[in-house]
Amino acid sequence: MLDVNKLTQAEIKRLGIEALTKALGPVEMARFMQQFEKGSGDYTRDRDEILGNQTIDEIFKRIEERRQKQEKGE
Repeated sequence: MLDVNKLTQAEIKRLGIEALTKALGPVEMARFMQQFEKGSGDYTRDRDEILGNQTIDEIFKRIEERRQKQEKGE
């Protein structure tokens, strides 16, 4: 039996991945691991740069304009 108190972080990670791969298979193990990956960037800052400080009314107006263009085939 392993003495988990003597394992390094890298060894624990390796053993965990091996156990997940054995239990789930390699593809499902990868899908499982993707749930825990950290993203990068600052979502709030990026969203504010892209969208600005729009009101709900402005957003709805843009949605309606886009719908009308799609209906006209533009």
